Amino acid sequence: MAISNHRGRTGLTTLQPVNIPKLCSLLLLLAAAPAALAQAPAALPTALPAAVPADTLVRALALVAEAASALAPTGARVQVLPGALDPRLKLAACARVQPQLPAGVPAWGRTRVSLRCTEGQVRWNVFLPVTVQVWAKAAVPTVALGAGARLEASQFTLADADWAAAAAPPFADAAALQGRVLARAVPAGQPLRAGDLQARQWFAAGDTVRVVTNGAGFSIATEGRAMAAGVEGQPVRVRIGENHVAAGRPVGPRLVEVGL
Repeated sequence: MAISNHRGRTGLTTLQPVNIPKLCSLLLLLAAAPAALAQAPAALPTALPAAVPADTLVRALALVAEAASALAPTGARVQVLPGALDPRLKLAACARVQPQLPAGVPAWGRTRVSLRCTEGQVRWNVFLPVTVQVWAKAAVPTVALGAGARLEASQFTLADADWAAAAAPPFADAAALQGRVLARAVPAGQPLRAGDLQARQWFAAGDTVRVVTNGAGFSIATEGRAMAAGVEGQPVRVRIGENHVAAGRPVGPRLVEVGL
């Protein structure tokens, strides 16, 4: 069984056609699934212990799909593929099993959904592994590129890619890759993510840099002197005046962002 969901340009959720296996009642699905995902399609069924009501898997996957849609880019198609519970599990009979997303667990890539017995003589809680796929356009190279290659926007085209295949999203715009250098070889058709690129050095040790602190409704800027090279993704210390040293992140040419 798989749940798919499509997020339209307006940001509202649009749904794909239904294909429910014969073993799963369509009427039960429509009654149990959230209204916004009542017509989410299903593919091959996944076996669940007899203690888990028949509609629980549908509701669980619909819950994950809805959460993933909130994280997905505009126009993305979200698909949720269930794994399987440990077949050795012996669960007590339960009249109602409530699916929910565990706190702090994103609905992205390989993740899980909680199945909690709320109406039974013995209360239990198990976690069903699921895989979330988020299909949307991304910049992919038309030819294989070697490590150290300096990129040109003309080397890329837009193609469907699974944004949830890694924690970092792929680049959606080839223009953002212009002039960047590859840290590793990338085959044709594979979307590029931040980890595929060499980090940029925004300034050298001793350079005068602009130090910016942003807060709710305000921004403070001053000048300082970099105490080390400013490399993208690495913290750097900046001397401000004679007696103050601040730590921040290099975010652009001679620009350091310092948190509150």
